[in-house]
Amino acid sequence: MVRFFYIYKNKKLIYLLRQLIRAALCLFCAEIKTNNKSLLHQKGPLLIIANHPNSFLDAIIIGSRYNRRIHFLARGDVFIKKHHRFLLGLLNMIPVYRIREGKEFLHLNQYAFDTSVKLLSKKEAVLIFIEGVCVNKNELQPFKKGTARILEAAQQAGCNPIIHLAGIAYNNFRGIGKRVNINLLSFSQKSLITTAKDRVEFNNQVFNALAKLINPPTIQTNIKKTPLYYLNLPPYQLIKKIVDKKTKGTVFFDSVLFGLLFFTYPVYLFLIILFLLLMGFTLPIIIGTLVLVFLFRNKTLGT
Repeated sequence: MVRFFYIYKNKKLIYLLRQLIRAALCLFCAEIKTNNKSLLHQKGPLLIIANHPNSFLDAIIIGSRYNRRIHFLARGDVFIKKHHRFLLGLLNMIPVYRIREGKEFLHLNQYAFDTSVKLLSKKEAVLIFIEGVCVNKNELQPFKKGTARILEAAQQAGCNPIIHLAGIAYNNFRGIGKRVNINLLSFSQKSLITTAKDRVEFNNQVFNALAKLINPPTIQTNIKKTPLYYLNLPPYQLIKKIVDKKTKGTVFFDSVLFGLLFFTYPVYLFLIILFLLLMGFTLPIIIGTLVLVFLFRNKTLGT
């Protein structure tokens, strides 16, 4: 049977990938604010419960903030193609299928639940989007039962993970220069989950707490036309046009745009460096100039 989840085990590569994603977010977002940063260093089994306004970008941003490996549950239909499974697997994503993706995939959800419980039992961190659906809105949507089921199974296996709530909100869902607010909260569960009534009560408690954590940025996107802006404009406009066409009518615009920029931008920089070398500039001057251009922009991840 084809495995739908690849666990990225090499810690050095995980660290490198995290740093590359953080650097890419510095270019993609004008500001990312995080409250209760002390929670980002949490150790031990950790279940992170978040709202889901902006597709895979939610997982990428929240995951990049924590100083540890994070495993994510994501909608299963995007795992159907082999190369998609591989790329999403690099980000430690676990597929969860809905009835709309086809009944033939629903049996795989037990694998997702079992994998999540095993990860928690091994003191790993799992991020779940409790709404079970993504809508490009900052308002909280009704919850699904999957999160409570996973927590119940973990508790039955003798693991009672620490629970963090993560409220994430954006000032827009269309491209670069966005501002993001993340509010974290350590959630104290009142009682163990043993019945269907307990699952409903758990969802109600989380809904009330998570709704208070969603705080959309009030500052509007205002992209400053710096040298970095003009340097990045040609490939950005081209990729944005392609992504807009491919994702029209879906919630994937931001996440696909970020993904394509993440993989193509290094190639673009390489071509710039190659061109400048052919023009007679030395490599130290080229690299130094690019670094200075990057540093003299608004900082994001440090705020």
